[in-house]
Amino acid sequence: MGSGEGRAPRRGRARGNPGSFDGLHRSCKEVFPPQMEGVKLIVTKTLSSHFQVTHTVHMSTLGPSGYRFNATFLGDRQLGPTEVFPTLLGDMDSAGSLNAQVLQLLGERLRTKAVFQAQRSRFVTWQFDAEYRGDDCTAALTLGNPDLLAGSGILVAHFLQSVTARLVLGAELVYHRRPGEEGAILTLAGKYSAPNWEATLNVGYGGAHASYYHRANEQVGVELEANPRLQESSFAFGYQLNLPRANAVFRGLLDSSWSVGGVLEKRLPPLPVTLALGAFLNHRRDRFHCGFGVTVA
Repeated sequence: MGSGEGRAPRRGRARGNPGSFDGLHRSCKEVFPPQMEGVKLIVTKTLSSHFQVTHTVHMSTLGPSGYRFNATFLGDRQLGPTEVFPTLLGDMDSAGSLNAQVLQLLGERLRTKAVFQAQRSRFVTWQFDAEYRGDDCTAALTLGNPDLLAGSGILVAHFLQSVTARLVLGAELVYHRRPGEEGAILTLAGKYSAPNWEATLNVGYGGAHASYYHRANEQVGVELEANPRLQESSFAFGYQLNLPRANAVFRGLLDSSWSVGGVLEKRLPPLPVTLALGAFLNHRRDRFHCGFGVTVA
């Protein structure tokens, strides 16, 4: 019997679903620290296994201070750590602005979402999304602010295909129309994922957006991003350092506008409290701001 007889054929890695178009650069963006300014207190209370509320108080020295209330309802069907259907989200601030979202699962592969925004008792945004997730592809359609009487609205179509287990290719088409004006913009996208790094590129009429994410080891992440649009280019470098023994995470950034900043988050077990301290300095504009936050959840 030959050496090759009786050997099981080699199978390639499963390609898997590529996820959503909006999540192509997510790994890179999560490395960057969130902007912080003033003092913020966030208190989250879980009322039941399906319902929770969040109170947010923000005191700012640069912008308006205010209070925000958020209510979330989660259904019984969970597809992943952050995917629960149906989901209802409601958010209202002290100025009377209301944001609401409804997420529902229609079948095993079709997801829908409705988004409504109101300001001063007037609807300013209404958006409807439908997304189909196959074994190795994702197709999505978004309709924003449709007005049949005025003949205006925005239509966005996304498609992603897992070509191999590591390579994802896709495209985005944005069509907008209003009285006296209409147009369309096509953007091509690609993402390559290796065990320790990811590279993503979007190229279209409006410019190009490239990002690179590298995980040096279990504690360090590095991200590079270039976004030339409207004859302008920007560059940003971010990193994240996880300190499990100290229950802390540090994120820092440096960009082409000579801004440098960082945010340190510290959990205080066994208390359900997380402290956050951030500082940002723009050398070119000689501006400095810092922030402090407390999260109770």
